[in-house]
Amino acid sequence: MTDQHGELEAALERVIESARTHLAAVRAGDGRIDDDDVWQAYVELNNASSDYDQRLLAAYGEVTPWDVESIDPDEADERFGGAGALADADDPHPRVISVRQRRDYRVPSVAALIRAAEAARREGTPEEDEPAPVEGVGEAVLELLQSGDGSLSALDVPELEPLDGVVMVSEVASPVDLEAFDDDDPVGPFQPTGDDRLIGRLDEHPFVEADEVGQAR
Repeated sequence: MTDQHGELEAALERVIESARTHLAAVRAGDGRIDDDDVWQAYVELNNASSDYDQRLLAAYGEVTPWDVESIDPDEADERFGGAGALADADDPHPRVISVRQRRDYRVPSVAALIRAAEAARREGTPEEDEPAPVEGVGEAVLELLQSGDGSLSALDVPELEPLDGVVMVSEVASPVDLEAFDDDDPVGPFQPTGDDRLIGRLDEHPFVEADEVGQAR
């Protein structure tokens, strides 16, 4: 039992250490997609957790809340769509998927929109600092987007009236190179090329209350 207890403690230490390693890799990755260090750290944390869970079950008949299964590090990329799978020459979809979205809004009150944006800016500014005023509709919309981490859901506010929108999904030969376009270029990053293949289009229409539909009739 003593050896079993020592092995269980060592397994727990591996979980703790691999969790720290995973957190460090995530921080260093800074949101990069398919970061190899993050993936390797994830596999190590997964396997350490699975090992501890099995040892705890064998020693005391108890389990952890972690519902994980061991991952073979040599097969991880193939099983879970990592870099190895993406480089497979037999992949039927080797291209990049591009999602282009446009959504229009009407501004019922510019003053109300600016107030909402300034409130969002104050929430993201340290208390000891005085936030700069929001100047104009464009800056107000950008401020709301930034406060919502870039998600268009941040614009679902009473100060903006949604109009129609559209989402275009295409296969493209290569990802967009933002450095190739000027910051004030409104067309370049969204302009399809001759090699793009449109997969589908989704038209968006604002939600209309039932009583409004009855009035329209």
